[in-house]
Amino acid sequence: MRILLIEDDPMIGASLMRGLRDDGYAVDWVRDGVAAAAALRDDQAGYVLALLDWGLPGRDGLSVLEALRSAGNGIPVLMITARDALADRVTGLDTGADDYLVKPFEFAELRARIRSLLRRRERRVQPALSHGELRLDPVTHAVKLRDATVPLSAREFALLYALLERPGAVLSRGQLEEQIYSWVDAVESNAVEFIIHGIRKKLGAGVIENVRGVGWRIGERP
Repeated sequence: MRILLIEDDPMIGASLMRGLRDDGYAVDWVRDGVAAAAALRDDQAGYVLALLDWGLPGRDGLSVLEALRSAGNGIPVLMITARDALADRVTGLDTGADDYLVKPFEFAELRARIRSLLRRRERRVQPALSHGELRLDPVTHAVKLRDATVPLSAREFALLYALLERPGAVLSRGQLEEQIYSWVDAVESNAVEFIIHGIRKKLGAGVIENVRGVGWRIGERP
């Protein structure tokens, strides 16, 4: 899953990017409101969520949010800001933010709010995804097959999550790369195949099925 991080503070931005990438998200980081507006206009970026700071150079976060909603873009937006007054929280939410988190905050709370927004986006009540005897839980970052926990790397987890989110759908190489890599990542030509090979070794050859010339989908059985 690909997240747009909009934060001008270099220490906060670097910390958030590191934590989110460790959780398996692909993160693109922009540091001003003008760059944020441009990134959010990119229909091909495939962002599932934006983390938006209010106090940005060039163009403030509230202005970016207002333009985003005026354009009909419904991407979930979590506003992260030091503005803690009730009037500010009301303004942010009324302008179109889906949630509002006041700095400083614990990263565990940010994780939980992101998961909640993504569940709402997918209209899912339960956080876990399952297919047959395979179960993936984004809260605990655990993957279980027949009740046995199977350790996956962050990118293996992200790729499997992308496929389980859309069971039966065939995702192309480009679609999978968008889910697991950010702008700054160097992507080898066979990177997706390498990650899928790792998943198959751990979960079984049939867990991911190749549709020749098109892409990959979740298989009938591990």
